[in-house]
Amino acid sequence: MYHPTAAARPANESLARVLAHAIEAAGKPRHRIANECGMHRETLLRVARGERPIGLDEAARVLSACGAHPRASMILALAGQEDLACEWMHGEMGEFLEEFFTSLPVHLQRTLGRRIEDLRPRWAGGTAQLVARMLAKHIDDFANRDIAMSLSR
Repeated sequence: MYHPTAAARPANESLARVLAHAIEAAGKPRHRIANECGMHRETLLRVARGERPIGLDEAARVLSACGAHPRASMILALAGQEDLACEWMHGEMGEFLEEFFTSLPVHLQRTLGRRIEDLRPRWAGGTAQLVARMLAKHIDDFANRDIAMSLSR
């Protein structure tokens, strides 16, 4: 039987819960998901119950086979945001985060250059709030433009 270290246990359990949700929400038989992932159906079930550890590459294959956005779902799960991972894994928010998480490091490096060393971890929460407010304003601006265009017709 698998006995993870204390540090690994919560991450594996969180990921297992997200995988279990993805499998349930996939709308296809478990044996087909397992086949697409290259694993036995029983192995897939043990992973989803948290009885067997799973590597990130395997988790990504399971999530992809379930039609979920793998990177976004795994990052959210490992960050302790299981509910959001489950809620967003099949929608546009999951797709947005997939692209955002992939693009952000490149843009930070390109924009900040050597100043990246000046970043402080304590700024992360405030920066996340700033990005969310900027996105909300951007969405509002688009909505207002659409309304103005339809009224001018």
